[in-house]
Amino acid sequence: PHIKARQSPYLNGPARATVPDTLVAWEAPWEEYAPTVYEAPSVVAQPVWADNPQSLSTLAFNKVDGKINRVSHEGPYTIDPATHMPRNPRGRTGLQGRGLLGRFGPNHAADPIVTRWRRSGRAVARDSQGLPVLEFVGIKRRDNGEWAIPGGMVDAGDKVSVTLKREFGEEALNTMELSDAEKANAKAMVEELFKDGWLVYKGYVDDPRNTDNAWMETVAINFHDETGELTKNFKLAAGDDAGAVKWITISPDLRLYASHAEFLQQVVEHHLHAKVKCSVM
Repeated sequence: PHIKARQSPYLNGPARATVPDTLVAWEAPWEEYAPTVYEAPSVVAQPVWADNPQSLSTLAFNKVDGKINRVSHEGPYTIDPATHMPRNPRGRTGLQGRGLLGRFGPNHAADPIVTRWRRSGRAVARDSQGLPVLEFVGIKRRDNGEWAIPGGMVDAGDKVSVTLKREFGEEALNTMELSDAEKANAKAMVEELFKDGWLVYKGYVDDPRNTDNAWMETVAINFHDETGELTKNFKLAAGDDAGAVKWITISPDLRLYASHAEFLQQVVEHHLHAKVKCSVM
């Protein structure tokens, strides 16, 4: 069952009801379950990225609703007959409402994982076991100070591919503050690197912002620079929601936001397998 989605108290919000592992699943009977309903002030203010709760009965759940994708990567989700709100497909979280999330149901994000081999001079660096070492572009989130993969929400009507490029540019290269010429150069480098990606994960994210009725889902794609040539001229600069940005060595004890460490572990296994396979052929 999800863990970070049951952390209490909620981010800058109320305490969650304690949900034991045995009662996370909606199928587990729990008549007394009556968690607090919470929606953050930023959501209540009705920004363009948030649903209007007064229109709850008209929202087309499990469908593409106009420009808003309400389809879950996890498959069809159920609607609570009492509240008419969607139910988190991974079960109870101890909090109802949307919390910090704008959409009832799935809130779609995209995470670009940019990697390269760490180098010592021109040679690929190796760890104590003689294995090549990977590094990735990581950002330090402004909201909680945790290191993470750069990424963000898929805007209504946008494709995931557009979000991947935009978020990497804004958070890791600070493209919003660049001159037109610098922005064009950064965009060209990102376009070249992002031509070929490997799907790491698509689905539910165990995120501390999740509630019973709103949850994060993501598409995480790895863009790997095998030779280091495509990223050597990247001028990393934190922008948008990032407080800092840098190349980070991927190690087993790396602690990151949400499920990001798990994504990176899959990336390491994928590239090490390819590297070993190549070396023995």
